[in-house]
Amino acid sequence: MRLPHENVATVLVDPRALEDLELELMELDLRLWPVATAPICVDGPRMAFQVRRTLLMRQRGAWDVAAEWTPVWISFGESWYDGADPLPWAARQTLWRILEAHGHHVRYHRRLGGVRPLQVPVEVDG
Repeated sequence: MRLPHENVATVLVDPRALEDLELELMELDLRLWPVATAPICVDGPRMAFQVRRTLLMRQRGAWDVAAEWTPVWISFGESWYDGADPLPWAARQTLWRILEAHGHHVRYHRRLGGVRPLQVPVEVDG
């Protein structure tokens, strides 16, 4: 049986554009998770280093500008899902459109991967 997972895009983001991208994604119920601080990573900084290195090495120099950029996972909020149905194509298209608009500040592949479910922290009153 497959372990529970969440669909994510793995993206390298220019740190100067990180906040603006995150705010734009939030408006569309898309969530940006810096790998270094993601709640599913036991050693986030090490995982971030490995993700960044893997992405850069696969590009054989084409992404050298992103050597110091922040690796993030972008996940889809509840509004994109309809029960147990698969993630709709509209969700992917929306994400790719936003990333294309930030083309000078992001590097990514147009595909999704899976990570353990990322839980949004819930604020407790009291």
